[in-house]
Formats: sequence, structure tokens, C-alpha cells
Amino acid sequence: MFSMNRLSTEKRTQIVGMLIEGMSLRAASRLADVSINTVTKLLVDVGSASAEYQDKALRGLRCRRIQCDEIWAFVYAKEKNVPADKKGQFGYGDVWTWTAIDADTKLVPSFMVGNRDGQTARIFIDDLASRLAHRVQLTTDGLKAYLDAVEGAFGSEIDYAVLVKLYSAATKEEARKYSPAQCIGCERQVIQGEPDRKHISTSYVERQNLTMRMGMRRFTRLTNAFSKKVENHAYQVALHFMHYNFCRIHTTLRVTPAMEAGLTDHVWTIEEMLGVLDVRQNEAA
Repeated sequence: MFSMNRLSTEKRTQIVGMLIEGMSLRAASRLADVSINTVTKLLVDVGSASAEYQDKALRGLRCRRIQCDEIWAFVYAKEKNVPADKKGQFGYGDVWTWTAIDADTKLVPSFMVGNRDGQTARIFIDDLASRLAHRVQLTTDGLKAYLDAVEGAFGSEIDYAVLVKLYSAATKEEARKYSPAQCIGCERQVIQGEPDRKHISTSYVERQNLTMRMGMRRFTRLTNAFSKKVENHAYQVALHFMHYNFCRIHTTLRVTPAMEAGLTDHVWTIEEMLGVLDVRQNEAA
């Protein structure tokens, strides 16, 4: 077994690559022949460095069309199984990841792990607004918490619309098979400004939700792969978006989202991601 202090760049790259591809901490530990504590500490260090780097780098963005959504997961236990002494505490039961995506560059400029309530919506939208260089067109789903949050963050300086999807009632067969109800239509509601109706859509951010579920084992439904600690859940989300924004070539764009957004001129490697961690540790030393 390797200790954390003796891990080579190659070994760290191998472990981070496994985590990025959706492997669990224990599986990465077994395949890399290191202790589970070593893998966990690396996740914490790289995840926190990734969050810090993106917080600083994703500023002054010239986005024009933004889509936002929330994706559900659970931590520690499903909501109905949370022990009485932990009921109502954040990090036990339902946890939501809020994401924003630029419809043109596919960059994810803002993400947040929290509850699905008005307070979290305000923090998330305020953060998003602070990263944008000019007026944008924004589309969200019909969650009412967005309305006050968007007004508070942007005022009248936004073209904002809501897309509400209409679903048929799920049949007993669909419910038994864990199948979603069929979407039978959409309602587009203009809330503020003059959004272009043909761009009132949440398709890209919903596709990003699928990318998250496929890329992060912690988001897989109907398994025991869920996060046991909300902190590690957040670190994995930060690591995922660091790789997505800077390292992963988008199939349609043929470059990474960060390249398309003008934030970098090349595809980052995992070694470069680790370099962000090394710089952070050197500055702290």
C-alpha cells in the first residue's frame, strides 16, 4: 500500500482518473493499491482545489444564453430512512445540485450543492450573476424559488423565461418499472425582458444532468453507491465540473467548454488539474 506522502504524480493521476470516470472510492483504492483514506484525502484535496480554482477563473464570462436546473440525489440515507436525531439537518437525506450551463459554449459557470429552497436559489443565482459580463437570456424550470432569486440578482437587466414541462399521469406499469411519466407538452412563460422564444429551452442543462448521473457514481439511482458524507459529495461535484469544463472535449464543439469560452487555449490533462492542487499547497506552505 502507498501512503499519501509517497504518491507519485502517475499514481495520483490514476486515482483521479478513476474518480472522474465514476468509480467508487473503495474500487479506486483496490485498483490503485492504496488505502481508502488515501483516496478520500486526495478527493478532498483535489475537489477543494478545483472548487477554489473555478471560483476564481470563471469570472467576466461573455455568455448570452444560460439554462439552469436542479438534480436530486441523497446523502447518508434516503429521506424516509434518515434517523430521527438527524432529521432536518443538511447532508442527511435529500440533497440537490444546482447547475447553470451556457447554451453556446456548454461551459458550466456555476454549480452548488444544497437544498431545493428559496435560500439556496438566491445564493446560487447571485453567484451566477456575479460571473457574467453582460445581459443574458436565462431559462429555468417552473420552480418558484427562481422567481425571487432572479429578480434579486438581476433586477430588470435580464431576459428571463420559464419552461414548464407537462407530463401525463404515470401508469402503474411505468411506476413499477421506475419509468418517468411521458412529457406531453411544454409551456413557455416570459417573466422579464424580451427573451427570444426559440431559445426558451432547458434541453442542454437537462442533458448535463444525464452527464452527471453517468459520470458520478454517487448520483446513480437504486444502488448503495450514494454519498455517505455531503462534504465528499460536494468535492466530487467540483472535481467533475473541473474535468468537464477544462479537460473533456465536447463532442459537438470539438474543443473543451473552457476553450470555447476563451478561458484557455488547450485541452487540459489530469496532470494539469493536479498542478492546480500543487500550486494551492505551495502557497499554503
